[in-house]
Amino acid sequence: MDHRGPGPASPTRAADPPEGEHMDTAEAILAGLGGSDNILDLEACITRLRVEVQDPGRVDEAALRGAGAHGVLVQGDAVQVIVGPQADTIAEDIEDLR
Repeated sequence: MDHRGPGPASPTRAADPPEGEHMDTAEAILAGLGGSDNILDLEACITRLRVEVQDPGRVDEAALRGAGAHGVLVQGDAVQVIVGPQADTIAEDIEDLR
């Protein structure tokens, strides 16, 4: 017996973006963070990228905002780049570029 009732055969949800869709954004953010060799650690946390950088002086906040960041927080060598719900995808794309 089928208990699903009328409607689509499976629940609909927004499709995940195609792989690499955020690659341009990832490249721009990587550059804004001072390049691959300036990143010591990077992880996505819901809507932001949490990054530990070697030299905070190489972080270009204007470039990060130009890349689409909604906000940038720099405290010592810790940088948070607020990018929205695509943070996981962008972090994966940055790791692919490194």
